[in-house]
Amino acid sequence: MEKIAIIGAGNIGEALIAALVGAGTDPQTIVATNRSAERSQQLADRYGIETAEDNRQAATDADMVVLCVKPAQVPDLLDEIGEVIAAADVHTVIVSMAAGVTLTTMEEVVPAAGAPIVRVMANTPMLVGKGVLAVAYGRYVANDQREAVREVLATAGHVVEVEESQLSAVTALSGSGPAYYFLLTEALIDAGVSLGLPRDLASELARATAAGAGAMLEQKSDPVALRAGVSSPAGTTVAAIRELEESGLRGAVYRATEACSKRADELSQR
Repeated sequence: MEKIAIIGAGNIGEALIAALVGAGTDPQTIVATNRSAERSQQLADRYGIETAEDNRQAATDADMVVLCVKPAQVPDLLDEIGEVIAAADVHTVIVSMAAGVTLTTMEEVVPAAGAPIVRVMANTPMLVGKGVLAVAYGRYVANDQREAVREVLATAGHVVEVEESQLSAVTALSGSGPAYYFLLTEALIDAGVSLGLPRDLASELARATAAGAGAMLEQKSDPVALRAGVSSPAGTTVAAIRELEESGLRGAVYRATEACSKRADELSQR
């Protein structure tokens, strides 16, 4: 790929830049924009990439344009760069990382007929190269473009392909999912303090346990078997699990993800 444009290189945009450069992508093939000239210079110094003063300049003749802006900014941004993309010598694929903006909405804004557009629901662990990136392809995305998108996103984590109709559920599970684990870890820390542990020790234990459990899930995907492996008959873990189940943990997760998915649907309909 000769040119990748990252429009709106904030935290998520920088995470993708760092992942690409770390995976061996030539930094000179990456061009980024940011509203702050100081921020752009920092990115150039840190990663050796090119930066552009405006979005149209960045998008010109780019093989891939990645939109890392807030959802409300996407239509105006596409309107801004649409003519540049339509006039390009290459068939630019547009990749939106913004939640809630549908493929149809974006296709209607871009003036180029048959513009290849991709929606991505990513989560914040991509900041440490452990993201989950769910991809939904528009109807005009060619097979070689699909492969190129997968290769770019895979530098930042685990890529799965989904239907656009599944993205609200994906948002509820993996998009917002890290916050659920953070909340559980926070609760464990507070519980440790309640049991008499110093907060720094409780924090160390809870965070290390979360990291270890995550590593085990990566190696062995069945959480039921993993839970059974630490649940001795009539033991301490079983007593804790019973209390969590009787307190409605599983039902709370159902309701929380349903609320998240419903809100994602509402945002997509704006």
